[in-house]
Amino acid sequence: MTERHDAVDVIRTKRDGGVLAADQIAWVVDAYTRGVVADEQMSSLAMAILQRGMTREEIAQWTQAMINTGETLDFSDLDRPTADKHSTGGVGDKITLPLAPLVAACGVAVPQLSGRGLGHTGGTLDKLESIPGWRADLTNEEMHAQLRAVGAVVCAAGTGLAPADKKLYALRDVTGTVEAIPLIASSIMSKKIAEGTGVLVLDVKVGTGAFMKDLEQARDLARTMVNLGNDAGVTTSALLTDMSTPLGRAIGNALEVTESVEVLAGGGPADVVELTVELAREMLAGAGIKDIDPADALKDGRAMDSWRAMISAQGGDPDAPLAQGKHVEEVRAESDGVITSLDALGVGVAAWRLGAGRARKEDKVQAGAGVLLHKVLGDKVNKGDVIMTLHTDTPARMSRGLDALSEALDGTGAVSIGSGDVDRQIILDRIGTAT
Repeated sequence: MTERHDAVDVIRTKRDGGVLAADQIAWVVDAYTRGVVADEQMSSLAMAILQRGMTREEIAQWTQAMINTGETLDFSDLDRPTADKHSTGGVGDKITLPLAPLVAACGVAVPQLSGRGLGHTGGTLDKLESIPGWRADLTNEEMHAQLRAVGAVVCAAGTGLAPADKKLYALRDVTGTVEAIPLIASSIMSKKIAEGTGVLVLDVKVGTGAFMKDLEQARDLARTMVNLGNDAGVTTSALLTDMSTPLGRAIGNALEVTESVEVLAGGGPADVVELTVELAREMLAGAGIKDIDPADALKDGRAMDSWRAMISAQGGDPDAPLAQGKHVEEVRAESDGVITSLDALGVGVAAWRLGAGRARKEDKVQAGAGVLLHKVLGDKVNKGDVIMTLHTDTPARMSRGLDALSEALDGTGAVSIGSGDVDRQIILDRIGTAT
């Protein structure tokens, strides 16, 4: 087969600050997926994109080219609108678990394709797999059937969606090009657009426990993704949310499921409830539903009914007891005062080292491992009060989990105790809001 372009010409164009033509983009993404363009050539192009950037049109064309390498899903045959949420990942971010059934209880179908965790950020599938019997892998037919019957499905993305992304993502990870916003945005949005949802709300995390540490960079990423979605015909908006401190009190798979059920029962930590409800309102507004308040569905039990149906439909037992770490150690306050900082990264790394996360894709996670916070940002403490408990099945992991807490914040520790009032703002900004 004669190729219509040459990889070196494409690399040179971007290296020299030029704008890639639509046909060049379509070819290079397809050729890389087919193995015609070598890893070292795509590495060079990715670095050129990191350094030179891309126009809005280039990013849209790149995203569409990635979509074109695989299949697309179509939910237009459902009797209700569809909406999805994507989070850029954080510590204690279990929002998908209560959010999907909550939005379904309000009349919008939620086809949520999720992933597993890597490093200090937890994966939604890992959390749900701590429920006995629950399965992540569904066929497209099973997804459709569950959306018709229940209104919500959370499952693994099949290999058919944007296969170019899987190959390019792995390459970016080992070539120092992960930070390229055009490639981050197209990676996320190629899969979400291919998923076929009508509405997409992005939760872009900002802070020490997030991928994006800087608010302006996060805004740039959010705007880029919102533009990509809307240009592709998906009603898209974004919330920028705080990830300088963990979300909720539970960090770890079964621990986060337990906390999510508390939220669905009308309780749970205030920050988790606030963000769940705000994202639900955004999803409903994008779908044209503005006369239903999702907060009511948390209070009256509709969301809990939807959760139980969603878990049962995927083979899970919503009443089954969840795993608990066999070994527990307490971390206590060393002085009187107020929790003035509780570093998300330090706590996330601690949970990861305890067994709640994985360093490599093939690693197994412990369902019961993690960190449970008894005191959070702004809480008063007395010397000796228990601030958190660490859970693991592997005693040898405990010291490394404790080390992560002491190593955080440049050696000052993950927890700081001081004086005065501490105010945390969960929602930092909105981009392209539908409400």
